[in-house]
Amino acid sequence: MRAGISVRAALFLSLLPFSLWAESFFYTHEQGNKYRIISTVHESVYIDRVFSHRAEILNRIAVEVLAAGEGGTGTHRAVFLTAEKAEGAGRNIFQWSREYESEFERDRYGRLAIDSRYYMPVVRDVPVFPNRNLSAGDTWSADGYEMHDFRDSFGIAEPYRIPFTANYTYLGTRPRGEREYPAFSVSYRIFFEPPSVPGRIWPLRILGASDQVVYWDTELGQAAAYEESFRMIFELSDGRTVEYRGNAEAEIYESEIMDKTSIADEIAGDISRLGIEDTSVRIADEGVVISLEDIQFMPDSAVLMETEKGKIDKIAGILLRYPDRDIQVDGHTALAGTAGGRLRLSRERAVAVAEYLIQRQVRSADRIVVRGFGAEKPVADNRTPEGMRKNRRVEITLLEN
Repeated sequence: MRAGISVRAALFLSLLPFSLWAESFFYTHEQGNKYRIISTVHESVYIDRVFSHRAEILNRIAVEVLAAGEGGTGTHRAVFLTAEKAEGAGRNIFQWSREYESEFERDRYGRLAIDSRYYMPVVRDVPVFPNRNLSAGDTWSADGYEMHDFRDSFGIAEPYRIPFTANYTYLGTRPRGEREYPAFSVSYRIFFEPPSVPGRIWPLRILGASDQVVYWDTELGQAAAYEESFRMIFELSDGRTVEYRGNAEAEIYESEIMDKTSIADEIAGDISRLGIEDTSVRIADEGVVISLEDIQFMPDSAVLMETEKGKIDKIAGILLRYPDRDIQVDGHTALAGTAGGRLRLSRERAVAVAEYLIQRQVRSADRIVVRGFGAEKPVADNRTPEGMRKNRRVEITLLEN
């Protein structure tokens, strides 16, 4: 209860129509703030109206506010990591798909200023807020657009812009988790017949729909979470139709500053105390890296040797001391075999380690991302047996953001 309002007055006010209580929405930016957004997408894909496959996609977005300007603007740097659920033996693991970097400026009402070369974020100028107080049931509209990466799908080299008009409704407060938040809906429809674009094929017509509910954290001046259902249809120049249907949800988390030096020192001490051989720790831009050198698998496979599980059990105990940090598991090989074979083997071995950590309940599957690098990042000379042994490694990174 606010100071200065009596119990009787508070009771009286609670009986008044809810529309008397107004909410104003705007972004706030503070230089140095870091946060991460974890989004999970479940979608079904149809080709020529026939079901093709399902996909589960994890988007992990690390954001830092580089500067806060006059008038409530904020300059942001973000890294977008996209991963897809692995199949086969690694079906419980999200494997790295693509990574994007982006810089943009956002004003207090949500409008972005961003260079045309950036692919991310996909949905832009959503949400955009009006410069007025809102009561439950109030509506507003604003133009926005989606920006897609069609390099692999259609051979279109530049980010591909799809415009729309979004319609908003303030819903009042709604519960999510253990809290209640001011919430609003966002709905837009797409009907776009773009000009032809040089490439193998291109979209002749794009139809789509998105319906979202956004939960707003007024104290932080940004979204706390959102839920979405979507449908996108691409009618292509080669006569095919590709359709995506699904739903998505996201949570936004503030990131605590990571004392990399202290954590690295602690882990190094644990490695020494526990007698974990062929294991080292170092500080990297992404966080703190634990490198398991010469980790042993069955020959030419991703099946962990039983002797290695004891080592990983000790590493699991160390990782459990830092439960708030997500994990990235990277696989590396020595320079042997073909490039494609090395890449596949490194990825599969990283999956094997990640799955073992999940079985040990170190992290849930949506908090681990797996990458394979083959022999692209050697740490020693591949011309010597000792160098090859060091390069044949799995690295586990406690991520800063």
